[in-house]
Amino acid sequence: MPSKASLTFDHAIQDAVDLVNHFDKLNTQPPPPENEVLKRASLVMALAALETYFEDRLVEAVETVAGTGNGQLAQFMRDSLSNDLKYFHTPSTDRVRPLFQKYLGVDITESWKWNMMEPAAARTELNALAKKRGDIAHRSWRPASGTPTKHAVSRDDLRRHIHFIRQVVLSTDAVLAGSVP
Repeated sequence: MPSKASLTFDHAIQDAVDLVNHFDKLNTQPPPPENEVLKRASLVMALAALETYFEDRLVEAVETVAGTGNGQLAQFMRDSLSNDLKYFHTPSTDRVRPLFQKYLGVDITESWKWNMMEPAAARTELNALAKKRGDIAHRSWRPASGTPTKHAVSRDDLRRHIHFIRQVVLSTDAVLAGSVP
């Protein structure tokens, strides 16, 4: 059974998919350069959906572990997590792994395995996507006028990135379903 966090993710990731679909509808030959913003925005939205998933899933799991009690230890866990999540802004491996290990004792990145993807490759891919998102969000990566350059995000890469992000969510949900009481 999917977690509440994954159901919320499924809804949120649709924004990224919708942006790609809008790009496709507006794409003519040659495509106007201003349409590229839709692909960049789509990647930013996809990573935002993943970031929110990790936050929601961790809160959901901690609530399961802490129970409904208001004991001192349970409240400490909730307060500590709430504070830690204030500083969680990029869903890179270096930020995700320690949070899940700290609160649940699980290295979720070891579960990121599907088809031809191994955990080490998935971690590398997530870190590359997080860096690309940061570059796009903070530096724009908008092509300069009149200067032909490779676009920050190709349409095919974007579809692969969205698929990858969905697989990370599915594998994370699966391992937590089996490890969180």
